[in-house]
Amino acid sequence: MTAPGPEVPGGPFLPTWESLAGYRVPDWFRDAKLGIFVHWGPYSVPAFGNEWYARNMYRAGKPEYEHHRKTYGPQSEFGFKDFIPMLTGENFDPDAWATLFRSAGAQYVVPVAEHHDGFAMYRSELNPWNAARMGPKRDVVGELSRAVRDRSMVFGVSWHRAELWWFLNGGMTFDSDVRSGRYASLYGPAQPQEMPPSKQFLDEWAAHTIELIDAYQPQMLYFDWWIHRPAYRPYLPRLAAHYYNRLEAAGLGSVISYKDGAFPAGTAVADIERGSSAVLRPEPWQACTSIARNAWCHVEGQEYKTAQEVAGTLIDVVSKNGSLLLNVGPKADGSIVEYEAELLRTLGSWLAVNGEAIYASRPWAVFGEGPTKTADGGFSEFKRQQYGPHDFRFTTREECLYVIGLAAPENGRMDIRSLGADLTLYQRRIERIELLGHSGEWDPIPLEYEQRADLLSVRLPESWENGHLKEIPFPVLKITPSA
Repeated sequence: MTAPGPEVPGGPFLPTWESLAGYRVPDWFRDAKLGIFVHWGPYSVPAFGNEWYARNMYRAGKPEYEHHRKTYGPQSEFGFKDFIPMLTGENFDPDAWATLFRSAGAQYVVPVAEHHDGFAMYRSELNPWNAARMGPKRDVVGELSRAVRDRSMVFGVSWHRAELWWFLNGGMTFDSDVRSGRYASLYGPAQPQEMPPSKQFLDEWAAHTIELIDAYQPQMLYFDWWIHRPAYRPYLPRLAAHYYNRLEAAGLGSVISYKDGAFPAGTAVADIERGSSAVLRPEPWQACTSIARNAWCHVEGQEYKTAQEVAGTLIDVVSKNGSLLLNVGPKADGSIVEYEAELLRTLGSWLAVNGEAIYASRPWAVFGEGPTKTADGGFSEFKRQQYGPHDFRFTTREECLYVIGLAAPENGRMDIRSLGADLTLYQRRIERIELLGHSGEWDPIPLEYEQRADLLSVRLPESWENGHLKEIPFPVLKITPSA
């Protein structure tokens, strides 16, 4: 019996987990460290609740349900499909988006190609409900892919169609346009979540996935969580082998990003949603989060993080061998909220000075030190305490060790206990310590320091207080060892 899923093109991988165990994470991902996630779709039109508006507007008792009835009328007369013409995208400018993302210091960009609601933001021959035919009437994924690649960034896609099996099932419980069946090609089967997906649905899901891969050759294929369900498992090795072989033939290093153990370790890259790792991980991984706390898409009354908080997340993730995928949520007209744009530019300004400690870096023996503990796992970012002046993170690049402070230092000094002379973590003689961004006309200016038995104490230059970026007051030391 033939295994379910697509035909696998020739290449280094067979559709077995044993073969896929030979996968190696490409250098572009190991070096990139920062990507931009984009949630833009029909859910951006109501701008209420979050990107699950399509589901919750059909669930009695949810705020979206009542908001929808008061604002747009009963769901039998105005359903989620009716938001699509309102996704005008008149201000969608892929070149402006890509330029902004590049100014943030991002190295890869991952838009949501299709969310759980079944509307494709790309030109599809399989899904008639797509942005090239309706709404903005533009191939959003295709246009953005060209703009991103033109600016020497890597392009990927996020793929959430697996959840369409059940996502709109609330609409089957009362008089709504989901129940009518006329729009099943958009709303999907709307089955109970407990019901395993049918073979027909799974085969169609696999075909849509292959269409997306073959049309756009995304170098990251980000899967949301529901593919960890048992029904999807027979399909995954064939999809992975198809994807890796197809991009290998195109000379492109590829990454599958997954959650909740959907792939065996070593066959793809694990993703942690809205959280981090409490430990340094031996294999590259990814954390994804949003600039906003309460939604991935644009909503009115958004609660935003600060640039300092976002930068702290990036540094913590990178020190533990990870990469950060940071989300923005454009408005229905395709414009990016100025707060989000300004935060990206601020992050880029810090990276322009200190990126040497981030890009193409590798972990050190320990990821860091300090009293503030990082909670482990998905959705743990809401449990994290604010970093203080004694919290540091470490990275390495070539022969140099970098020490990144996660708050403004006290009394102009950085006291690093992991680098005490009696400890065995750093077994090199120090030739020079410098502060990134603080240099003379030609050469870096070495800093004064004292290495005691229990710590390394480094005095920052007097110009630190006036010269650092106020929004992200994180100093970075570069320690160069003797030859």
